[in-house]
Amino acid sequence: MRSRLFLNSSFLMIGLAVLSPTPAIAAPDQQVQAAQSETDRINAWFDEKYEEELKFSPIEQTFIGRKTDYGLIDDFSDAGADRELAWLRDAVAEMKSRFDYAQLSPEAQTSYDIWLYNLKQAEAGLPFRSHRYVLHQHNGLQSFFPTFLINTHKVATEADMQGFIQRLSGVATALDQLLVRAKSNADAGTRPPRFAYEGVIDQSTKIISGAPFDDGAPSAIWTATEEKLRGLVDSGAIDEARAAELRDAAKTALISAFAPAYQRIIAWYQSDMPNTDASPKGVGALANGQAFYNYRLANQTTTELTADEIHNLGLSEVARLRGDMEAVKEQVEFDGDLKDFFTFIREDDQFYFSDDDAGADQYIAAAKDHIEALKKLLPDYFGILPKADLEVRRVEAFRERDGAAQHYRSGTPDGSRPGIYYAHLSDMRAMPIPTLEVIAYHEGLPGHHMQISIAQELTGIPVFRTQAGYTAYSEGWGLYSETLAKEMGGYENPYSEFGRLTSEIWRAIRLVVDTGLHSKGWSEEQAVAYFLENSSIPEAAVRSEVRRYLVNPGQATSYKIGMIKILELRQRARDQLGDRFDIRAFHDVVLGGGALPLGILEQRVDQWIADVNAG
Repeated sequence: MRSRLFLNSSFLMIGLAVLSPTPAIAAPDQQVQAAQSETDRINAWFDEKYEEELKFSPIEQTFIGRKTDYGLIDDFSDAGADRELAWLRDAVAEMKSRFDYAQLSPEAQTSYDIWLYNLKQAEAGLPFRSHRYVLHQHNGLQSFFPTFLINTHKVATEADMQGFIQRLSGVATALDQLLVRAKSNADAGTRPPRFAYEGVIDQSTKIISGAPFDDGAPSAIWTATEEKLRGLVDSGAIDEARAAELRDAAKTALISAFAPAYQRIIAWYQSDMPNTDASPKGVGALANGQAFYNYRLANQTTTELTADEIHNLGLSEVARLRGDMEAVKEQVEFDGDLKDFFTFIREDDQFYFSDDDAGADQYIAAAKDHIEALKKLLPDYFGILPKADLEVRRVEAFRERDGAAQHYRSGTPDGSRPGIYYAHLSDMRAMPIPTLEVIAYHEGLPGHHMQISIAQELTGIPVFRTQAGYTAYSEGWGLYSETLAKEMGGYENPYSEFGRLTSEIWRAIRLVVDTGLHSKGWSEEQAVAYFLENSSIPEAAVRSEVRRYLVNPGQATSYKIGMIKILELRQRARDQLGDRFDIRAFHDVVLGGGALPLGILEQRVDQWIADVNAG
């Protein structure tokens, strides 16, 4: 939760029977007025609290398009986390003491419930701070910082450039804070697997390779620095002389602060490498690791499902989806069993673009075409449509990894920065054509870009809800959107339909593999073997995925759990509303309140069903 709240200091008194000489008649009006008044007060309070919370994160301020604290980086120390948790505790206590839940509107009650839920989750995670992997190979903070500075920190003025240079040094402070935490957790017995160490070292080395750090070709961060300065000169914001001064300042920050911090990261991870396990184990092997994993499952799925329940659900879904895959195999008249068909999809050259930059460009172009075609059909399925633009880009070279998962990064609420769907294309044999279409829908439209952009553009609810994020909801929506795209006319090619099934069974496999690794003692190779047995996903992508699950326990289970809940709620609405069911209205209800824990989403849909039936 990143919330903004605006505290209205005036306490609005609620009129009683004086509003009417007939209390029995006046009571409903009084209740409406009371709810409106209490709702207005708490919504103002929510907005003020959001502004308070936002001060903890200069990075978040930049992500939502603000230029406040534009030269600062967040505090990544344990002490900083303690301060934010203390603030949240105080805020929730204040909310309970100041506002009457019973007098709030249903939407305001939802906001209240979210605050209680967020504090509960924060408290539940506190005992497991030493169980976390601070830096690792999968979108770790060591690669996030330069990505953020290059793509998100926009420079339109000299002050913006000064903030950029200040942040170069700020990254050094943040990396040192993270290194303190990594060392502390290692002392407590928590180390990510050896491959994670190798990834941190490799990515950090690439970030500080090239000019101005050595005599090589310009590094990505230096190229971005030069581009930002050139933009200022071209716009007339500064002259060449001032650009030279700022260039020298940036170079000094990079060489004297930025690079040494990465070198300290590299040095410690290299020195501690012998203490890591070359045969990775799930977090269940840590001291109190099973309790940590149970917390992670609850946090990521926003449910109370146990590891065994999730594991068994995954086995059931894998079996069902294998049946659907058999049907596609028969449709294309493939001669062989499903395992043979997996091998055919995995290995035949017709299912891949060339493994070079030209092939990568073809991949990006094809993804754009699929998104644009489906975009035209959105008004038939949604009342609320996103205003923000969407771009499809290849991941920057310094953080691109063979077979790594594509991902989405949101734009700004005001539309000044578009949403971006990023694709890892360093190994085109890990990016088969049959799954290209479904990934484009998941990351773009009607998936993450649709859901996140709509949330950011919502009005009429507290602003913190427009920026909230719950993995089961957002990733559940992304996976649901893949099936929805089929209903909208996507996947005309049977191999693309097989790609859709490959994507869904991928998420079902995650339920089995994630719980297998962290709760049932599975080895990395056991997880890879199960994955390959039940999907056509290339082995490079499978290994990258399994290693992702090992360093981010529980997160991978959220996709299928969220999708199942959304489909369950849609079917419930169809059953109870009959001819009154409207798919556009259903989607607006699901997306129109921002991201929610699944239990609160269920309450929201049930209330909508009741309102439609009452009407």
